[in-house]
Amino acid sequence: MVLSGCAIIVRGQPRGGPPPERQINLSNIRAGALARRAAQGQPDVKDTPDEPWAFQAREFLRKKLIGKEVCFNVEIKTALGREYGMVYLGKDTTGENIAESLVNEGLATVRREGIRGNNPEQARLCELEDQAKASKKGMWSEGGGTHTIRDLKYTIENPRNFVDSLHQKPINAIIEHVRDGSVVRALLLPDYYLVTVMLSGIKCPTFKREADGTESPEPFAAEAKFFTESRLLQRDVQIILESCPNQIILGTILHPNGNITELLLKEGFARCVDWSMAVYTQGAEKLRAAERSAKERKIRIWKDYVAPTANLDQKDRQFVAKVMQVVNADAMVVKLNSGEYKTIHLSSIRPPRNEGEEKNKDKDKRFRPLYDIPYMFEAREFLRKKLIGKKVNVTVDYIRAATGPGESTPAFSERTCATVTIGGMAIKNGKGLHSKKEVPIHRVADISGETQKAKQFLPFLQRAGRSEAVVEHVFSGSRLKLYMPKETCLITFLLAGIECPRSARNMPGGMQVAEPFSDQAMLFTKELVLQREVEVEVESMDKAGNFIGWLHIEGVNLSVALVENALSKVHFTAERSPYYKTLVSAEEQCRQRKEKIWANYEEKPVEEVVHLSEEKERVPNYRPVFVTEISDNLHFYAQDVETGAQLETLMETMRAEIAAHPPVEGSYSARRGDYCLAKFADGEWYRARVEKVESPAKVHVFYIDYGNREVVPSTRLAAMPPAFSTRTLPAQATEYTFAFIQVPLDEDARADVVDCIVRDIQNTQCMMNIEYSGASCPHVSIQFGDTKEDVGLGLVKEGLVMVDVRKEKHLQKIVTEYLNSQESAKSARLNIWRYGDFRADDADEFGYRR
Repeated sequence: MVLSGCAIIVRGQPRGGPPPERQINLSNIRAGALARRAAQGQPDVKDTPDEPWAFQAREFLRKKLIGKEVCFNVEIKTALGREYGMVYLGKDTTGENIAESLVNEGLATVRREGIRGNNPEQARLCELEDQAKASKKGMWSEGGGTHTIRDLKYTIENPRNFVDSLHQKPINAIIEHVRDGSVVRALLLPDYYLVTVMLSGIKCPTFKREADGTESPEPFAAEAKFFTESRLLQRDVQIILESCPNQIILGTILHPNGNITELLLKEGFARCVDWSMAVYTQGAEKLRAAERSAKERKIRIWKDYVAPTANLDQKDRQFVAKVMQVVNADAMVVKLNSGEYKTIHLSSIRPPRNEGEEKNKDKDKRFRPLYDIPYMFEAREFLRKKLIGKKVNVTVDYIRAATGPGESTPAFSERTCATVTIGGMAIKNGKGLHSKKEVPIHRVADISGETQKAKQFLPFLQRAGRSEAVVEHVFSGSRLKLYMPKETCLITFLLAGIECPRSARNMPGGMQVAEPFSDQAMLFTKELVLQREVEVEVESMDKAGNFIGWLHIEGVNLSVALVENALSKVHFTAERSPYYKTLVSAEEQCRQRKEKIWANYEEKPVEEVVHLSEEKERVPNYRPVFVTEISDNLHFYAQDVETGAQLETLMETMRAEIAAHPPVEGSYSARRGDYCLAKFADGEWYRARVEKVESPAKVHVFYIDYGNREVVPSTRLAAMPPAFSTRTLPAQATEYTFAFIQVPLDEDARADVVDCIVRDIQNTQCMMNIEYSGASCPHVSIQFGDTKEDVGLGLVKEGLVMVDVRKEKHLQKIVTEYLNSQESAKSARLNIWRYGDFRADDADEFGYRR
């Protein structure tokens, strides 16, 4: 590889793997520096352009040396390990001296400050430079060389339009970098676009970035990269840019010696991928044949390859099962005779999917494949109406191996692909996808959790009586998602009159453990109603916008069925319903049988218990915290010192990940409540939560680890990778306020208090004790980390705040201390008390209490 006009990278012959690399810098000469792109995340730093004649010097060396055998000797090795020497074309020093050739062509200057008069090689360089100057070659020509500076384009505003404008015609290019076997960075000529190209139709093993910032190669990743590098790196090639899905440019690289895509497959360095093979212009069958050849020879990534279904028993190849759920147009969940659930994919077909610009029409709208992809809903409904709840014959054709996530492809688990028949007829999709009719549009409103919309919709559903619905999803035994076909909306529906065991779920305080029999209740509901047509009676709604009512399927009340099967208890709200007697009777029978949730039930005599409350003494438990932010209402945010190291580690790892894979500017669409990454004023990225979206240029964010807020443009936001989410490390900034004190309402007095607190404790380590809970956050007392003096008590002593008198007995001792300090401040007429006790008159009117 040629790094510049005066530096190259060489390596020896491969022996059992990619050989080591070595950088050689040419002695006694200097060539212009090539353009450099500014580091991501540093908006103040600009891109550095080429120096005059720098690219021409690099090209001179590239065309002369790439792929050729050279001889070199090292003259100087610096303390940092950089090696300077002479390079000759050929096997020995009799070959062409590369430094002399550069100087002779006027593409490099001689470093005369280090020239010794008795060195003939250095004297030769000076002589050649003088000749080049006299001949006005290269950089010594008239005009200064501004015409030799490239206009490099690192980004393309609309990649899809750019690719389409080329009409799949081969364009000249130079491969500048090989990221892995199937992804390269190419310089398109003659317009100097620098683009990343993924080879169409294949995927090579990649290098995974670990949490500590290091890269670990998948098996054969290094070999695949070397295979591509040794054939394409810095070679003149032609590229056919074929497609651009999701901002990823797909293409085929043509080299005079062959097609690298087919070679990678044939040598077992890559596998075919269907999602990008559709755009491959050189014949997909050639790729299939090359992959098949590697599989048969069991080389490299196919060394452990076993043919599909080769190890399946006959009973696993053909079986009868009941269809429980239609996942989409080519997949369904079936229940085997053993009671096991299995996902089956229909062989050799692909469900409808988005093509073209339709995917990115409305980035602010949540994408719902079932309703937003044309014909996906029709295909799903075709299968649902024909198969749900029916027994089918399944013949397994092949098992598609699991694939890990790639640069632009999601991970897929192992897939069982089969032919499904019912009544001797094979299930295929309808004709609608290929019809010339106008594409159907489904405007389905999802009002799940939308409280205002639900309130408006509630009276309509109540008046409608029994309404038709389709159960789209079962969250738990008594919580479902329904599609209302007449109203074309999705609602969350809670079964009325019962109390069902709760499933495991994530809560702010951590994972909530599932209650006994919650899984059995959910399975019972799924088997009875999932994707079935039902009738619902809506009675009311809860504060979260979920509708509450009764669900009937083929004359069966689901609430009653759950109680009859001892999977739910009767809730007191059922007393007002016409189904109350039925529910109570069913519950009593299950209770007597001590079945399932009633297995440990024992009737206990009612005893009158008198609870004696004892007031405990105040037992302080101070812990170290780091105060990060203080608000105008004297609330503050603090981090636990104990978890500080975890936060530092996470931030370092996160920033290394962002530096390696910078987010695409403007690709993130902010929504209120989403967790994301935000770039602060210091140019660093931090974890944040979106609080409000006024416009793409004004997004209000809250930094969850530090407690401060900021309004930023969406271009400074990025999606939060799962590895750095609040599940990995909860938000570190917790809100608190001072106990026992009341802040003055006067703005100037309040500002004095805030300034004093900011000066004393912001960005310092303190000791904190939680005294009592409040409406919005805990009330705490704070001590200085060094003197252990009470910060709040100090504010009272200085007459900056008033005492908030608490009535709890165990707090009376510390409240008395605060009150005594307040009396001293009043006597000394300090600050807010300088005009005496202003609370004596009209205290209630002005919001003060004594």
